[in-house]
Amino acid sequence: MPPLKTLVFDQKEITYDGTQLAPHWIYRQFDLLGSSLVAWIGPCTVTLDHMVDLTDVKKKAPIYSPKMLHFLAEVFIDSFDQGILMQHLFVANVYEWLWEKGVSGLSRRGNDIFVDGKKLSVSVCTRSGVSILFHYAANIETDGTPVPTKGLRELDVEPLAMARDIVRRFTDELATAQNARAKAAARL
Repeated sequence: MPPLKTLVFDQKEITYDGTQLAPHWIYRQFDLLGSSLVAWIGPCTVTLDHMVDLTDVKKKAPIYSPKMLHFLAEVFIDSFDQGILMQHLFVANVYEWLWEKGVSGLSRRGNDIFVDGKKLSVSVCTRSGVSILFHYAANIETDGTPVPTKGLRELDVEPLAMARDIVRRFTDELATAQNARAKAAARL
């Protein structure tokens, strides 16, 4: 897999509504062609008609947060399983970063991170006809969320600094994996 093109967009807030999980959305919005990862801040309002997680659809559980730190990746690979593992690796990187920053009460279940039993984040992975896409977002503010949540503001975490660190950390992790593959002697 080629290296990810990355951007931490800090020019304006963008509302995440689920329509961003579409092929080439990152290219159309940010002019990054190919496998890429972008981060930005904005509200989150995902209604059932744009929901990808069928469990949430069946529960009739829309997603809302007044302000979140969003990450969206589009990777031009064919394996949905590999994309899901990449999403989980991303979430593990976020969890590890928070732990290293001294956030207490952390727990992780699959692609969800909790603080003191309250939901910090949402994440989903899907596929298009040409790519794998995943979205991860951490609450910054939590007023009006439909479930008990924690936000980065409560944790004294500066969202854009976190975004820059996570983007760098995740791309380094992928590069390390690529290097491990390249340096391993083949046994046939």
